[in-house]
Amino acid sequence: MKAWEDKIRRVTPYVPGEQPKKPVIKLNTNECPYPPSPAVKEVLESMDTTYLRLYPDTEATALAKALALTYGINEDQIFIGVGSDDVLAMAFMTFFQGKKPILFPDITYSFYDVWAELFRIPYEKIPLDAEFHLVRENYYKENGGVIFPNPNAPTGIAENLDFIRDILVHNQDVIVIVDEAYIDFAEKPSAIELLKEFENLLVVQTFSKSRAMAGMRIGYAFGSKELIHAMKDIKYSFNSYTMNMAAQAAGTAAVLDQKYFESTVEKVVETRKRTADCLKKLGFVFPESEANFIFASHKTVPAKQLYEELKKRDIYVRYFNKPRIDNYLRITIGTDEQMEHLITALEEILDEANR
Repeated sequence: MKAWEDKIRRVTPYVPGEQPKKPVIKLNTNECPYPPSPAVKEVLESMDTTYLRLYPDTEATALAKALALTYGINEDQIFIGVGSDDVLAMAFMTFFQGKKPILFPDITYSFYDVWAELFRIPYEKIPLDAEFHLVRENYYKENGGVIFPNPNAPTGIAENLDFIRDILVHNQDVIVIVDEAYIDFAEKPSAIELLKEFENLLVVQTFSKSRAMAGMRIGYAFGSKELIHAMKDIKYSFNSYTMNMAAQAAGTAAVLDQKYFESTVEKVVETRKRTADCLKKLGFVFPESEANFIFASHKTVPAKQLYEELKKRDIYVRYFNKPRIDNYLRITIGTDEQMEHLITALEEILDEANR
């Protein structure tokens, strides 16, 4: 080892879903199968070089105003970042600074432990129960903070507001973060409704899923003005000009087109229901999803085998080689046509496996 090598910080990085370089049916990264609002295209086409020449608005004021109007939240309760990953990373740096471990589920978004390791934050993974639900009593103990997705990823299970309220009641001396990347596809309401009750709650959402703008990298958080102010202090100490002007303008246009947003969500949810029925007929079992994906296991054919056979047919789904979930596939909900191709391919694979 060279003398300087022991000065390098080592961390096991987050592993994203595969990004194939050829045309495939891509159902592995939970992207929206539909384009963003037509208003987004109009805004982008009307831009001139001013959007490139000048520094962007550090506050993303127009976007913050649009979000405040849409969600009934004060502007000083909104933090905007470059995707929800950026927002969550800033939250980790801002709020998780103690010696006590932060708590999050053992089966969850796999970036949480990466950030904890990177920022040297102690953490403890709390096991989900046998049905993949959070066990709220396990979050009653002393800790340095709590974070969990709702709906959960990769399971797709959403807990109700009373459940979340109970966790908050038992954790009033730390920050509790509810990661709502998939909340727009859920039947259960957002934890935004609890902000009036709990000043220590941070709710994080994204444009990557329901607003079909994963490539624009727009995320945001709602919280008390004290929490948001603290996050902005960290952001401005790190990098003030994080979100470019094009993203801010496009994001504002997307938020204001509520009708298109609702139509997109409805199409995804309806396709999810039809796909779930088809998968059940093929012998798959899975928890009821409230996200834009289904987390499924087959009764007789291993998930890894199904994953590999689908990939041979240029259909990409997500396989996690991890404890407790190594016999599950996370299948993003695509268009009706894409899901029909998936079901046909699965019928062929299962038929061959059962001969």
